[in-house]
Amino acid sequence: MNNQGLQNQPSSFGGYGGSLAVDRQRVLRNTYLLLALSLIPTVLGAWLGVQTHLFEGMRHGLSSLVFFAGAIGLMFLVEKNKNSGWGVAFLLGFTFFMGLMLSRLVGAVLQVNNGPQLIMTAFGGTAAIFLAMASLATVVKRDLSGLSKFLFVGAIILMVAGIANIFMQSSALQLVVLVGVLGVFSAFMLVDVKRILDGGETNYISATLGLYLDIYNVFQALLSLLGIFGSDRD
Repeated sequence: MNNQGLQNQPSSFGGYGGSLAVDRQRVLRNTYLLLALSLIPTVLGAWLGVQTHLFEGMRHGLSSLVFFAGAIGLMFLVEKNKNSGWGVAFLLGFTFFMGLMLSRLVGAVLQVNNGPQLIMTAFGGTAAIFLAMASLATVVKRDLSGLSKFLFVGAIILMVAGIANIFMQSSALQLVVLVGVLGVFSAFMLVDVKRILDGGETNYISATLGLYLDIYNVFQALLSLLGIFGSDRD
């Protein structure tokens, strides 16, 4: 009897492990699908903001206040409703809002001769970084939770520096912040995908929110850098 029970354990554990693997792949698949869907409201929001010149006359301090208040409020609603269909609705509303907030940068880039090319280059560069980090996450074996804490501290420092630069208007500090954002949130892509693969994130709405913020920040930083160094002005 005991031997028979021991013989059955490997298959039982194997079945459980297989079920966990299937669940993780399902969360990752749903995350990628919702992430792709979330880009549509972002594009629509950016287009609407550019067409209506919504934030052109707004001071940077006021636009930052609107950004933080709207983003934090909508992220709270997404997380609060992440176990229902409302979570998806609030997530798409959040991505539309983020598109609106992105329109100021997009509009400024479009004013240069090669603006559309710079936007496409930033989009392609962001996609390439994401694919590289997502692929790397599938082969990395070590736990990255320690790196996640380090990156979080780095993100807070960059946010404080960015807010300070609203008043300082330092070009050097702006470049440091942009390069830092590009590096930190590229690394966050790796950490966030790895967390899903390891079973640390089981809700695809929360997972999508995290990856969306990574992609948004990388794209914004990359587009800003391209606008500074690659713009073609008469």
